[in-house]
Amino acid sequence: MDFNVIIDNLPFLMKGLFTSFQLAFFTIVLSLSLACLIAIGRISNKKYVRYPSAIFVNLLRSNPLILIVFWFFFLVPLITGRPLPAFGSVLIAFVVFFSAYFAEIVRSGIQSVGSMQIKAAQSTGLTYPQTMRLIILPQALKNMLPALVTECVIVFQGTTIAYIIGMREFLHSTSLVAERTIRPIELYLFAALVYLIICFTGTRIATLLEKKE
Repeated sequence: MDFNVIIDNLPFLMKGLFTSFQLAFFTIVLSLSLACLIAIGRISNKKYVRYPSAIFVNLLRSNPLILIVFWFFFLVPLITGRPLPAFGSVLIAFVVFFSAYFAEIVRSGIQSVGSMQIKAAQSTGLTYPQTMRLIILPQALKNMLPALVTECVIVFQGTTIAYIIGMREFLHSTSLVAERTIRPIELYLFAALVYLIICFTGTRIATLLEKKE
């Protein structure tokens, strides 16, 4: 085996890895923000808020990620009349999809705090949004942190889906080099090692956080 092909193409491969990290980072930040709103909607006493939130979560969790990517990449241009950049369409699809999963984690975290604290906070004059933002969510974060870290690892793994629409994330970059150099074994072994290191580190962090609880 000739692993010099990896060294020779390392800048190109690292550019793809950086794109994967970019996609994962923006997905996590944006989908978590959306997930907090959906999770609060899921536990709302108002049916017109709770039902749409539940439908959103169940609809997204019942479909594969690859199908959601196809929806935004192929259907949105038909509706808007203009194509979306590959990164933009994948990011929107990822945010919509993973917000449903993050929302269930956040909902479980909020419910683990208990309704008595909500009532106690509101009795002091805080509004419901203030109670959630200042009292409940900070406490819930500790309970849901291990699950959030695990889901973040899944998000990073999911960036490989962008391969199907030609976005040059890490796996696509690896594939391009493998085709050009005709050294698929070395390159795909390297890709597997990179994903193993990153994902194993993430899962170990999640495990350590669980043990600290």
